[in-house]
Amino acid sequence: MSSLLREEMQRVLFRPGKQRLVEFIEIEEPAQGRHFLCVSVAKNKVVQLSIVGCHVSQTPIKSGSKKSHTKRSSIQDCYKMTEVWSLQDLTLVDGRDPDVDDPCFLLHFDKVRTVTATSCSAKYSIVRALVALSDQHCQRSLNLQNFDWAYIKPTAFYSNRGDCVVLSQICFYALNLVCLSMCPVPLDA
Repeated sequence: MSSLLREEMQRVLFRPGKQRLVEFIEIEEPAQGRHFLCVSVAKNKVVQLSIVGCHVSQTPIKSGSKKSHTKRSSIQDCYKMTEVWSLQDLTLVDGRDPDVDDPCFLLHFDKVRTVTATSCSAKYSIVRALVALSDQHCQRSLNLQNFDWAYIKPTAFYSNRGDCVVLSQICFYALNLVCLSMCPVPLDA
């Protein structure tokens, strides 16, 4: 589903502006409809963050024959950028509390923009993309605060392969704990 959504947003919103959609996550907004935080790169290598709203609209379609005056409706998604910023203007990304599973984070531009992702993994996914794009296109490190660095910049052994590696690392630790708990402990000393 997300690949179809990515293709649709790329076709409708970003390709006409000569941009490439790099990463997006669904976010929660008070306005009605679905909303996304998108990161795109333009031909001139300018990286943009944008809030995209998606609402369903019904458009009437006239029938193909000239004599028929019947109308049918077509349901389609309408995408609209509501806010746009440059990655160059992003001064800080604040994860609020690295020890709590909180999908909310703060983007510091001229004003602070609160973003609530649909999950904590989505939050870390977009931040990893922002870090990589900042290093690549802005030639500067992105200022991050209150994030668990193990999820942002994996160690050399676990290169940046995404959430699957992090999940397997957690499972490996859990398996070790189970094995250790099953080992007999000598009672006589």
